[in-house]
Amino acid sequence: MGTLKPISRPGLYAITDTILMPADRLVPAVEAALRGGAVLVQYRDKTSPHTDRLRQASALVSACHNAGVPLIINDDYELARRVGADGVHLGQEDGAVTEARALLGEQAIVGVTCHASLDLARTARSNGADYLAFGRFYTSGTKPDAPKAAPEVLTRARSLGRPLTAIGGVTTDNGAELIRAGADMLAVVGGLFSGTPDQIEQRARTFTQLFATHHPLYPISSKPGAQP
Repeated sequence: MGTLKPISRPGLYAITDTILMPADRLVPAVEAALRGGAVLVQYRDKTSPHTDRLRQASALVSACHNAGVPLIINDDYELARRVGADGVHLGQEDGAVTEARALLGEQAIVGVTCHASLDLARTARSNGADYLAFGRFYTSGTKPDAPKAAPEVLTRARSLGRPLTAIGGVTTDNGAELIRAGADMLAVVGGLFSGTPDQIEQRARTFTQLFATHHPLYPISSKPGAQP
């Protein structure tokens, strides 16, 4: 079983998208999300040539580490190893947590997709996953055929003792419901990365404010009205 690691603090989990973020927009868009308070970034690209993915992932490692934020890679733990990323996110068909740890080490962050299933979440926890991802919760442009999840699964999953991520159609309008239900991170693609860098940064700040307002464990110094 992997060593349980804190996944930064509760907050926005930014996931890249090749359609919304072509190569020339990728790093500026992620940097905008980081300025807005993103606490974790995932590089997700299943279609580009390997050389392009290697170059882009390397650039994102630098951008994220300059901001003090971990970068993880979707699916590809060999790419994660090559660029010095902080871990990987695995779907149910993307390999085992133990395989990722064998290559990346015990310090790596490994997250697992659990859809709407507590049984999958229990298995992922037993295998050493550092966070558990549930969803889709709402209509999603990037995962339209993913199984539908209800916010209550987050509440029930709190007992598993791992940070919980909500994904699928998440926006600044519906994110508070998921945080109140138990989400420690909101994984956002289209609800974050459409538009200009200024718009992305503002959306990220709005997501961050949702956590400051609604998450019980958000750093007290970040709560509205807190004294410095």
